[in-house]
Amino acid sequence: MAAAAAKSATWAFAARRPLVCNFSSSSIPNTRKLVLYSKPGCCLCDGLKEKLHAAFSISSGPNSLHDVVLQVRDITTNPEWERAYQYEIPVLAKENFDGKEEILPRLSPRLSVETIQKKLLAAFS
Repeated sequence: MAAAAAKSATWAFAARRPLVCNFSSSSIPNTRKLVLYSKPGCCLCDGLKEKLHAAFSISSGPNSLHDVVLQVRDITTNPEWERAYQYEIPVLAKENFDGKEEILPRLSPRLSVETIQKKLLAAFS
């Protein structure tokens, strides 16, 4: 199980604290899912993760992202991911209801948390 944890972990965030950690995003039905391709030591990746977590915890209601599950994938653990994303990380993808991933437009590190929240809401609508 530790090897699986090193490769990919899934976290659901609400109210600024982790609620769920699973190693398979398919185990949580009816949730919105994002995949962040990253690697250790990537400061842009770490910055985006922080902003995503903050965006997930902003407000409740129809403009809330509290139900979003974020799976962080370390590209160094999978040669296919590394070939595809080694020069592009951080890469954010949305998992569609059919299980297929859709790469989202790059989010600038200078964007505010509120702007990131709006862009993610638009991507899920």
